[in-house]
Amino acid sequence: MNPISSSERSQAERAIAGGPPLIIAASSLMLEVLAVARRAATGDAKVLITGESGVGKDLIARQIHLSSRRAAGPFVAINCAGLTETLLESELFGHVKGSFTDAHRDKPGKLQLADRGTLFLDEVGEMSMRMQALLLRFLETGEIQSVGSHNTNGSVNVRVVAATNRNLPERVSSGDFREDLLYRLRVIHIHVPPLRDRRDDVPLLVAHLLKRSGRGMEISDDAMQVLHRYRWPGNVRELQNVIEQAMWSADREIIDVGHLPATVRAAGETLLPSRERRRQVADDLYDALVSGGYSFWEHIHPIFLERDITRHDIRELLIRGLRTTHGNYRSLLRLFGVPHSDYKRFHNFLMAHGCKVDYRTFRQGTPEPARLPRVLLPPLRTIPPAETVDPGGPASPEPVAINS
Repeated sequence: MNPISSSERSQAERAIAGGPPLIIAASSLMLEVLAVARRAATGDAKVLITGESGVGKDLIARQIHLSSRRAAGPFVAINCAGLTETLLESELFGHVKGSFTDAHRDKPGKLQLADRGTLFLDEVGEMSMRMQALLLRFLETGEIQSVGSHNTNGSVNVRVVAATNRNLPERVSSGDFREDLLYRLRVIHIHVPPLRDRRDDVPLLVAHLLKRSGRGMEISDDAMQVLHRYRWPGNVRELQNVIEQAMWSADREIIDVGHLPATVRAAGETLLPSRERRRQVADDLYDALVSGGYSFWEHIHPIFLERDITRHDIRELLIRGLRTTHGNYRSLLRLFGVPHSDYKRFHNFLMAHGCKVDYRTFRQGTPEPARLPRVLLPPLRTIPPAETVDPGGPASPEPVAINS
């Protein structure tokens, strides 16, 4: 195996220098998650952490590492969605000098840097099928083969913790994820619930964020009530951003409703669930765009760049919009609050991030209305039917009861 320099080793070990992460929890769901994480830390079994973007999957992974007997080793994280297939392979397994244009020297991969520690594979559901095969081979043998090398470089002792906001069983059914890899990764499964399902955590999180700011600010009861009933499609990350924005908007020592972002005030009621059921992030984003006061560039685009939502969420959002607009992208822009002049910019964004959805799938039938307000029907009334022509003679008119 290629030797790892002291600078590279220290870079990997900096991840554990900050101590255990602070996880704020009061709800029974989150306390159960922490209990499972503590039990997972007692062994070396692989862990799969699932949950929406922004719920704190990376904190759970770090907590497992720092509570395990590998705590003295490095905690190395890699975002599988942020790299192309070629770069991801090089980042994971390393490369040898001359293996590609910019390979001026041998470079160890994240797996080598994580030796005797933990490798955290974030957004593992975004891996290509080829990378899934390479990862599966490593999980089975523990051996590493650098890019450009014809032989294995030895083996490493690494515990793998993976995370995803995708439904991997569904991706297995659609042929986009290997079933054998899912079984390998999901020895221990931890699901982190969204913030809207653990609203008891919201007051504690707000208090912690205000205290951490060091500005001695408080929040009014009315503002806390708005935050408590908001659905938080961006989860804890979005809450953190909202509190930071509200603190800088407040002109005194207390945050009131007026200091909260307009989208939170406007969508607080709109995004409340009409019935108890689990909804995808794209459902919340679509409702917020169509009837909650959101606009694509001002609200959706920033949280995508901050990785609070993924390419999958954007594609699912487009699917809902194109279904409504009968596959018409120009109508979709109006639906999402995008100016007509930004048509090319919008498509360039979708192409650059791999979010484009084929409109032809939706070019059948009649476009659905966006979100029509609920109208109460008047009482039933009786009107005569339209005249009908019968070969045997005119039909006798009979009253018909209809909803007008």
